[in-house]
Amino acid sequence: MSTFTQVELFTDHDGRAKFREHEIILSEGTSQSMLSAVMPATGCQLRHSPIGFRSAWHCSPKAQWVFILGGQMEIGLQDGSSRIFNAGQHFYSADTLPEGAEFDATAHGHWSRQVGDDPLVTLFVKV
Repeated sequence: MSTFTQVELFTDHDGRAKFREHEIILSEGTSQSMLSAVMPATGCQLRHSPIGFRSAWHCSPKAQWVFILGGQMEIGLQDGSSRIFNAGQHFYSADTLPEGAEFDATAHGHWSRQVGDDPLVTLFVKV
């Protein structure tokens, strides 16, 4: 059976953002067009970020898929690590503020930035 690798940015039990990967089983369709089960979505949003864009530390307001349509996006974590996503790649952003917590830019969230020679174009699919 085929699978799709979901890269997830999530808030761990210690309140810090981390990456992990999950396999989504492609159990529907045909051998020529394997599909996952339908996943819920509430809307989508496009974003264009110019060369030089960098966000402040933040958490995702709600879980969402992020698809890189053009350029490159780097996501940085509190532990000093980062990961670059290229056009055609994706991640599932579920790095939300822990319930009852007040945002602390030294402990919570992640930053994002445009890298490379092209503007960053992203599609957010809200879930």
